[in-house]
Amino acid sequence: MMANTAFYYDERCMWHSTGLHALVMPVGGWVQPPAAAGHAESPESKRRIKSLMDVSGLAARVDVRSAPSAGEDDLRRVHPDHYLRRFKQQSDAGGGDLGELAPFGRGSYEIAKLSTGLVMAAIDSVVGGRHRNAYAMSRPPGHHCLADLPMGFCLLANIAVAVEAARAKHGLERIAVIDWDVHHGNGTQAIFYERPDVLTISLHQDRCFPPGYSGTEERGAGRGAGYNYNIPLQPGGGDDAYRYAFERIVVPVLDRYRPQLLVVASGLDANAADPLARMQLHSESYRWMTQALMHVAASHCGGRLVAAHEGGYAEAVVPFCGHAVVEALAGETMGVEDPFLELFRAQQPSAEFQRFQRSLIDAMADGFELN
Repeated sequence: MMANTAFYYDERCMWHSTGLHALVMPVGGWVQPPAAAGHAESPESKRRIKSLMDVSGLAARVDVRSAPSAGEDDLRRVHPDHYLRRFKQQSDAGGGDLGELAPFGRGSYEIAKLSTGLVMAAIDSVVGGRHRNAYAMSRPPGHHCLADLPMGFCLLANIAVAVEAARAKHGLERIAVIDWDVHHGNGTQAIFYERPDVLTISLHQDRCFPPGYSGTEERGAGRGAGYNYNIPLQPGGGDDAYRYAFERIVVPVLDRYRPQLLVVASGLDANAADPLARMQLHSESYRWMTQALMHVAASHCGGRLVAAHEGGYAEAVVPFCGHAVVEALAGETMGVEDPFLELFRAQQPSAEFQRFQRSLIDAMADGFELN
């Protein structure tokens, strides 16, 4: 009998170290060492999701498990040997940064392989029919990582490697990756930019990260032309912006593509307290987006939906957002009261701003010829 929801988690992923930073900047010069928090990409926002699941009883309603690390052959489907060698050597030597804002410490190569392995196992389990859907608590994250350049805290392209493994094993021909991380999923986009077998959609804060990036004009190339969609949203856009973008763009695009599997790059950093963005979402926003994609998955691919964790840096808020996503996947309601929900709802943008943001989304939909 198929189980409902799997939750892939391994404490070793929480032991990935980013070194001594203040938010995202290395300590030194004018940057004073932090009193406590350190680097934004800390383990606590992720660990607290699992802790809240334990306390609420949700962990007992899903299949919590770990997974083997990604193998070298799995990684080579996406990453060249020279990058993997450099990463491994630097990791063994104590760490460093081989790219742009992607610091790591000793042993992070092995931890990154485990993070990728969690996503691989989640996808394999769902495609193989053992679970209807799954959430992979992957850390370090992956959606910014290019084939040969780590970026934005991302060291291996977790989703891309897992998608390629699933294609090799199961022969999937149409996979859709929906990235609701507040930052652009540039790594995933670049890896699949010239291919029609993986559709990529990124909703992100306009010009946030990579700095200055919007991307509506980047639609794919070659055989992949028309299979990449970027939806840059105005800072402060809030719940209405994401719901309207789903209604006008995301769902119509997915319905037209008819994917055999949906994969979500589940960054939770569009929440209203995140230190690295300004998008004003709350936990019910994430619940609604998850349910919307579950409906699409039910229509096209037997409910097969996998979420892989990406960003999210407000340690007090992220657990409620992540808990809502897993509740939605599992079809459970545990009675958890999000203490930030009413505050964030009261801070949503004005009706005038919402009309302005909707007009921009309508213009994007027109440009994508979705009418």
